[in-house]
Amino acid sequence: MATRKKAKGKTARKKTPVTKAAARRKATTVRKTKTNRKKVAKKAPVRRALPKKARQTTKPTPVSRPAKPEAIRPTPSLPAQPVPSEERIGVVTHYYSHPSVATIRLESGTLRVGDMVHIRGHTTDFSQKVESLEVNHAPATEVGPNDDFGLKVVEHTREHDVVFKVHS
Repeated sequence: MATRKKAKGKTARKKTPVTKAAARRKATTVRKTKTNRKKVAKKAPVRRALPKKARQTTKPTPVSRPAKPEAIRPTPSLPAQPVPSEERIGVVTHYYSHPSVATIRLESGTLRVGDMVHIRGHTTDFSQKVESLEVNHAPATEVGPNDDFGLKVVEHTREHDVVFKVHS
């Protein structure tokens, strides 16, 4: 079996010098004419969108079927207007779903246990009797203006729902 001898020492390899690549240019085609043999070709014209088809303004109605009357669309409801026997007293600032408690900021008036309230919002609209009030986690029987308090509610409420006191 033939064995190869190892070369003594390292052979030095020469590094090739790095040159900067020239900037690429677009290849242009040359057009020949009688007067000037070399002339640069013209650029291709810009492509334009195809013209849109004209829409029909009226739909042809089938002869065998009578035309269907248009569906009646409900008009959008107006913002919640309080009933004359209701007085706006506050706004829901937060709702806790597990204990079903709404935190309410009382703007004006007073609220007592036993009063009737109406809570109305974008998807909320219900009335209930006040059964428990809490201020700073302590039970309370009455709350006044600018108080933040918790109110046990029977349905889901959302932030910014308006609270009305119902006068009987």
